[in-house]
Amino acid sequence: MSQGKFQNRYRISSIRAQWWDYGWNGAYFITICTKDREHYFGEIQNNKMVLSEVGIIADILWHQIPIHHKNVELGDFVVMPNHIHGILIIDKQSDNIDVDNVETGQVETGHALSLPSSLPLPLLPKPGSQRFQNIGKNTISSIIGSYKSAVTKHANRLGYPHQWQKLFYDNIIRNNNDYQRISDYIVSNPVNWAKDKFKRADK
Repeated sequence: MSQGKFQNRYRISSIRAQWWDYGWNGAYFITICTKDREHYFGEIQNNKMVLSEVGIIADILWHQIPIHHKNVELGDFVVMPNHIHGILIIDKQSDNIDVDNVETGQVETGHALSLPSSLPLPLLPKPGSQRFQNIGKNTISSIIGSYKSAVTKHANRLGYPHQWQKLFYDNIIRNNNDYQRISDYIVSNPVNWAKDKFKRADK
């Protein structure tokens, strides 16, 4: 996806909060770790990721997400030994939010991989509005839940050991510069594995 396309179509900025409907249009940076950071997905060799059988399953099923979820596109993605990074883009053409009239505020969350800075917050829909009623329908949580379940199901069916960490990390990408920075981080993750913060200390 080009920078122009991102800049023109995905202008909403925020991070996880109780008032945010994660079915709204936006680009989301997702990280999912394995339980106890176990290396189920393979290993880094010569700065390249060599996928295990479970790693191949995790890779294939991620790229099938748009087949099972409407209005979802994929940005950059990588499978690492004990986690995955990817960008999910929700683009419901008829569900755009007008954020021309915004306030400036700062929100932090312990759940997300927060990118600390001031950010514009969209005016919220009224409780009971259609956008609040859509919570849970093709949202980031439902998409990731389906993906995690599918990987576990197929790994177990084939007899490969695998367990996910219960939670996952998410961050709404705020602007084009952040999108490019996160994309670069994802692509270069295997090269930077030695200093990766998700790497277990005993590995």
